[in-house]
Amino acid sequence: MATAAVPKVLKNFINGEWIESSSGRAFEDRNPANTDDLVGMFPSSTAEDVDAAVMAASEALKSWRLVPAPKRAEILYRAAETLVRRKEDLARDMTREMGKVLAETRGDVQEAIDMTYYMAGEGRRLAGQTTPSELRNKFAMSVRQPLGVCGMITPWNFPMAIPSWKIMPALVCGNTVVIKPAEDTPLSTYNLAQILSEAGLPGGVLNVVNGEGPEVGAPLVVHPKVSAVSFTGSSEVGRLVNEACAPNFRPCHLEMGGKNILLVLEDANLELAVESAVWAGFGTTGQRCTAASRVAVQKNVYKEFLDKFVERVKALRVGDGLDTATDMGPCINEKQLETVMKYVEIGKGEGARLATGGQRLTGGPYARGWFHEPTVFADCDPKMRIAQEEIFGPVVAVLEFDNFEQAIEIANGVVYGLSASIYTRDVNKAFAAMRDLHTGIAYVNAPTIGAEIHLPFGGTKRTGNGHREAGTAALDFYSEWKTLYIDYSDRLQRAQMDG
Repeated sequence: MATAAVPKVLKNFINGEWIESSSGRAFEDRNPANTDDLVGMFPSSTAEDVDAAVMAASEALKSWRLVPAPKRAEILYRAAETLVRRKEDLARDMTREMGKVLAETRGDVQEAIDMTYYMAGEGRRLAGQTTPSELRNKFAMSVRQPLGVCGMITPWNFPMAIPSWKIMPALVCGNTVVIKPAEDTPLSTYNLAQILSEAGLPGGVLNVVNGEGPEVGAPLVVHPKVSAVSFTGSSEVGRLVNEACAPNFRPCHLEMGGKNILLVLEDANLELAVESAVWAGFGTTGQRCTAASRVAVQKNVYKEFLDKFVERVKALRVGDGLDTATDMGPCINEKQLETVMKYVEIGKGEGARLATGGQRLTGGPYARGWFHEPTVFADCDPKMRIAQEEIFGPVVAVLEFDNFEQAIEIANGVVYGLSASIYTRDVNKAFAAMRDLHTGIAYVNAPTIGAEIHLPFGGTKRTGNGHREAGTAALDFYSEWKTLYIDYSDRLQRAQMDG
């Protein structure tokens, strides 16, 4: 079934049915490369819709938590098989609503495939611990238990991958889900929910409520029957989510901003470092939490690197992501484009040298989209705002450093701590960097993007609050431990008692 054939007017998914919002209103999902292209109309939901979804999830939890984990996993496996078959259609839908090039949206769908297969495999594991008891004739072990109804709020830059990172581990652990997708990219979550439903997921186990943050996200995170919340987005909104969860001690997973760096030492393979900096800085139009919006280069090779980097960036082809000749697509919406333009002016005002780019692209193929030139600022000071604040767009600040110790100081000198990479042939410096970079992810001779789903994903400082996506680390958030003691001695035994 080609997903492009879905009806123009789409609905919420509550209790296994596609239903209208109680508000009767809808919002538009338009192609950021061509705003004449209406991808779909989605319901502008309310707290009433959120309540209906949470109550459906709460009711479904009663039976879903009792389904054996291997059986829950079989549903995920069938969904993964469908994702594989429909990958191209799903990728094209995503490019239309999000803007990134087809090669990247295919990768986004592939992440959903990988995560779904991976968590399906966990359905036959979900391992706890068995340990010897300190007493005779006593058995001790721990098991994972579901949390309950999980509320999820997801961003627009990875509109199928990130929902899958949250939904799949939650489901295999026996939780039910209410998810609010980003207003800019609801179709990809719609497609994912449709596929899970076709795979046999019972009604009410997964619910999708569309709409704005204040009307949908806010009531979701404070709903009394929501047991845990997972949020990916800006640090500013993440703080509000955290504060909303705190009064009831509700478990809260936050995945937020980044100001990632690519360090280039004088002994690095410069050609590799340049290609990596281009990909890490301008892939997804720089709209990744892991984008390398800072590149710091050692003094001896600074000019050579910068010249090659700027030349390569100037050659990038900007346009519609559906055109296979395009290297970089549009910003997601007008507001994000305005943010990029604002930071370009900030960079100029701070005295950074504009090496290339700096302008909005208009006219011709850009007339109806939110396009901006790939932009490089050179000779930046580490304390400049463009080298400190997350821009989330195609703007890279290039800095110079004298020695390894200064490079690490620059790398750690921001409020975020998601991803960092170092390019060097010196194994001693590589291992020292892996130890000393205060980030959740570190790469050696690879860009700051490219995390794999079977390892933990997340960051330190203002990037996150200690929880992790992906791998078995995700299971740790979506389940809680229960410790079990079985005494078969047929007499009272007292642990931790003398004698």
